[in-house]
Amino acid sequence: MAVQPSSHDPHYDVRFSVNPLTPTIGAVIEDIDLGQDLSDREIEAVRAALLEWKVIFFRDQDITRAQHIAFARRFGDLEIHPATPADQPDPEVLHIVHDEKSRGQENQWHSDVTWRPEPSLGSILRAVEVPAVGGDTLFCDMYAAYDGLSEKMKGFICGLEAEHSFIRVFGKRLAANDPEKVKALATKYPTQIHPVVRTHPETGERGLYVNIAFVERIVGLSDKESRDVLEHLYAQARVPEYQCRFKWEKNSIAFWDNRACQHYAASDYFPQRRAMERVTVCGDRPFFTP
Repeated sequence: MAVQPSSHDPHYDVRFSVNPLTPTIGAVIEDIDLGQDLSDREIEAVRAALLEWKVIFFRDQDITRAQHIAFARRFGDLEIHPATPADQPDPEVLHIVHDEKSRGQENQWHSDVTWRPEPSLGSILRAVEVPAVGGDTLFCDMYAAYDGLSEKMKGFICGLEAEHSFIRVFGKRLAANDPEKVKALATKYPTQIHPVVRTHPETGERGLYVNIAFVERIVGLSDKESRDVLEHLYAQARVPEYQCRFKWEKNSIAFWDNRACQHYAASDYFPQRRAMERVTVCGDRPFFTP
């Protein structure tokens, strides 16, 4: 559906089109060049599309890293990921590369950097090199995942909190088999406590905010109770009706709202090469409004 605002609309001069992939999550934005200096109204309209569709996609964006960073900065401050080498130019860019020497490891449902005290608002990922076949990314609407639960389950989990750990994934990767380095990373990036159900700070919607990659346990439950409840909640992300799937092309860009969706990078292209560059917008501390 093409965006055609009225003369009274604050987005009146915006002329890009928004084409949904599913009824609730995912839309392709056309007729926009992210390498240009977009107007404030255009940025507001992109943000509105992001809030509505949780993840938005752009094709044929042959932009530089500087332009990638500049676009992302229009939405907030940018993070530097601990996995980024200290001497790397443009430290805001996280390089995610897999080939015959490195099988993809992002093939589990997750929201980015939930191990931070203030996890990211959103991630902006650009495809630099893609395999001939495979390497799609799936996204799940976590509002729909929450809404699909029974009322009794909603009542039980609202107000619960979960532990999110950096060590669970990145600590082990970065420290290899060095216990002292793992301990140092655990001190630098301590476990964070976030609500199991998060209230979105801009839309007010409720969504599930636990993910299999970074969550250790639900606070206050026994180990078995925590495992059972988390497995039930994780299964919600695997429901096809809550998902969209994006096939990458070179210079495609995905911009997703980490507060409202999770993603899963299909690791079905080994040993082909897949090279991506991600810039991440900082967010705020998750909360739940009763």
